Amino acid sequence: MSQALLLAEAEPGTREFLARHLASDGFAVLGADAGREALELVERERPDLVLVGGLPDAPALEVCRVLREGEPGRSWDRDVPVIVLGQPQADAVDRVRAFARGCDDFLVRPFHYEELVWRIRAILRRSAKRPTPLLEAGEIRVDRATRCVTVRGRRLSLPAKEYELLAKLATDPTRVFTKDELLREVWGFRSVGRTRTLDSHASRLRRKLAAETETPYVLNEWGVGYRLMLP
Repeated sequence: MSQALLLAEAEPGTREFLARHLASDGFAVLGADAGREALELVERERPDLVLVGGLPDAPALEVCRVLREGEPGRSWDRDVPVIVLGQPQADAVDRVRAFARGCDDFLVRPFHYEELVWRIRAILRRSAKRPTPLLEAGEIRVDRATRCVTVRGRRLSLPAKEYELLAKLATDPTRVFTKDELLREVWGFRSVGRTRTLDSHASRLRRKLAAETETPYVLNEWGVGYRLMLP
């Protein structure tokens, strides 16, 4: 069965070139030349992977952010793998921002088609090995298929990065995840310097969980990282 790819790219030459060769390599290619159209196709067709490049109505990073965070009244797989096709002038800052918004890979133009296909296949292999979508930690349940978090049976609404931090910690509730590990895997940082990003998100998540359960849950192991504290 062919794996479906959504190719969201406004430049006709690039879109036609990639669509033709990807189809020859056995992929079922869905095309979109605008951000709104891409989101509609993601919701309707449920592709296995999204390639997003230059679009007239939305930057690639904005499309990536919306895919991860969702939209009211819309439903799609928020964990769908995303590769951003960056512009030739893209630099390290652009790559970090793309990973922070949830992309799985970032390829700067001009790129070799063979390298793109290799990256697509590698990401699809990893996504095919996804673990069970339901995580449980004490009174917390995280459904990764719907990105729904419930605490004591009540739904808890979380922003994207707080959700991803909780889901990561819940994969192994008693394990201490290092700060460097969480910054790489949740925020996509390639190199980790001095930043309060993780600490501020963990603090907000701790307060929200404590308000529901009277248990802080998110425990800071000083100088190391974070884990979930089970009641």
